[in-house]
Amino acid sequence: MRYAVLGTGVVGRTIAGKLVSLGHEVVIGTRDVEATLARTEPDAYGNPPIAQWLEGHAQIRLMPFADAAAFGEAVVNTTAGTGSLMALEAAGRDNLAGKVLLDVANPLDFSQGMPPSLSPVNTDSLGEQIQRAFPETKVVKTLNTMNARVMVDPSRVAGEHNVFVSGNDAEAKKLVTERLVEFGWPRESVIDLGDISSARGTEMLLPVWLRLWGTLGHADFNFHIAGARTGT
Repeated sequence: MRYAVLGTGVVGRTIAGKLVSLGHEVVIGTRDVEATLARTEPDAYGNPPIAQWLEGHAQIRLMPFADAAAFGEAVVNTTAGTGSLMALEAAGRDNLAGKVLLDVANPLDFSQGMPPSLSPVNTDSLGEQIQRAFPETKVVKTLNTMNARVMVDPSRVAGEHNVFVSGNDAEAKKLVTERLVEFGWPRESVIDLGDISSARGTEMLLPVWLRLWGTLGHADFNFHIAGARTGT
């Protein structure tokens, strides 16, 4: 299957690399290809610039958002949450229409420093905003409650733990669940929370996740819902 991963950060790279390893065709979308490739410094987390990363991932091409979205049969949004709507507008609603959009982004607002706040929050979510802005796109919120490495390798966390899906389209959630299983998630660990409004809950887990990261000193942890009867 052809995937467009929007966003060049560590989450986008990690998911793109995993999809390629599973035999999918993958492109990564960015706003300005030349400017992105011109970066020479590591990012704030010490990750190498995307040009260096691409040298080790020759199967993956970097494209403008619109070209990437047109290429993909499905799209993965890993852009910074505060810029996701603008990135998706750049991708083009015609290029997104009828496609499944895996939304991994969180609306973290760092304008007041650390820890970040959420915007929107409580009565709305980024997942809902995306679905309203792109009504012909099948938005599924998932994988936004854990570290990128755990997303594609759940065995990094010992024992049982869960991944959530939220979305209005049942068939889209089934396709996303198949990708999660392909990533290594046991089918019974996938919890379908319901329609896209349930993304409010998973996005609001991020403040808890960030506090746990600071307390534990590492990101190889996840949430386990004891007593759940899961699987979709």
